[in-house]
Amino acid sequence: MLNGFVETEEQRALRKAVAAMTANYGQDYYLEKARAGQHTDELWTEAGKLGFIGVNLPLEYGGGGAGMYELSLVMEEMAAGGAALLMMVVSPAINGTIISKFGTEDQKKRWVPGIADGSITMAFAITEPDAGSNSHKITTTARRDGSDWILSGQKVYISGVDQAQAVLVVSRAVQSDGAAKSESLRPALFVVPTDTPGFTFTKIPMEIVSPEFQFQVFMDEVRLPADALVGAEDAAIAQLFAGLNPERIMGAASAVGMGRFAIDKAVDYVKTRQVWKTPIGAHQGLSHPLAQNHIEIELAKLMMQKAASLYDLGDDGGSAEAANMAKYAAGEASVRAVDQAVQCLGGNGLTKEYGIASVLTASRLARIAPVSREMVLNFVAQTSLGLPRSY
Repeated sequence: MLNGFVETEEQRALRKAVAAMTANYGQDYYLEKARAGQHTDELWTEAGKLGFIGVNLPLEYGGGGAGMYELSLVMEEMAAGGAALLMMVVSPAINGTIISKFGTEDQKKRWVPGIADGSITMAFAITEPDAGSNSHKITTTARRDGSDWILSGQKVYISGVDQAQAVLVVSRAVQSDGAAKSESLRPALFVVPTDTPGFTFTKIPMEIVSPEFQFQVFMDEVRLPADALVGAEDAAIAQLFAGLNPERIMGAASAVGMGRFAIDKAVDYVKTRQVWKTPIGAHQGLSHPLAQNHIEIELAKLMMQKAASLYDLGDDGGSAEAANMAKYAAGEASVRAVDQAVQCLGGNGLTKEYGIASVLTASRLARIAPVSREMVLNFVAQTSLGLPRSY
């Protein structure tokens, strides 16, 4: 936990260790894998063995016993090294957290140790084609059939399904006749192994250069045993947001790291690139925007640290507000930093050699997912300012 915004010796050591591991791979490795349509299995495996993936998960289930602060730190440093792994957001932050908090003892023993050491990767499926940001419109249903559950529906933009052994699916529990038990969202969460009959997925072509892919998922009368249900059948929304607030914190961490990566690239370049009498970094037309980028990234990082600290203290309301603000601030700052880095490098900023152009589309993701900037502004307007809803 932060003490006057000064990290502990253990947290500083963790940063150093993650940065050192990432440096052994770096952006060249990351992009080579992405462009070959391959996964960063070596990096994921090493991060798991070193305890980085499950640093936030309980000690008794193979985790590091730390918190979201430490996991966001891991994500930030990997992104700053040019090798951010999207499944860090999904597997340990969302799924590991939800199962650790709400799963049965058997579920915790079955899934959490593998998530912690990286031997199990679990995807998360909430977004639907016709629901988008409105989770209350989820149409994926789960109905009882004896002691089993029957899951039907489809999801879209689900990350990493092809490298996952299971998916945590958000559905709506219904009566046996198909009628919803409640018009409001009462999420029923199920762990669905990816080899379950009736569960299929197709890859969505994306322009983002990433070794982790997006999928549309189809569930056609997928039969699941009773113990596939995580938590309550008519779960309170708090059970779902126990995973979604960490998702926002991790999204902010990734964006902060990406912004740092871009600024570092630009600074290295403008320090040595000389066209007139001095390196171009001496020109205020470049130095001032980079200084502004650095300030904005540091401010976003502070809000990210606050959100993670509040979450680890158990302040769900405070962490929700801070997590949304951190995600918004980091997304905006990261996009501006990447854009300025390209501008600083000129034509070189659009080449493969310098490694900035590939970050352009990736940085844009931070303004869209895991929640759009517009929905964050809605949340802040209504929750922080008490303004009426517009939708």
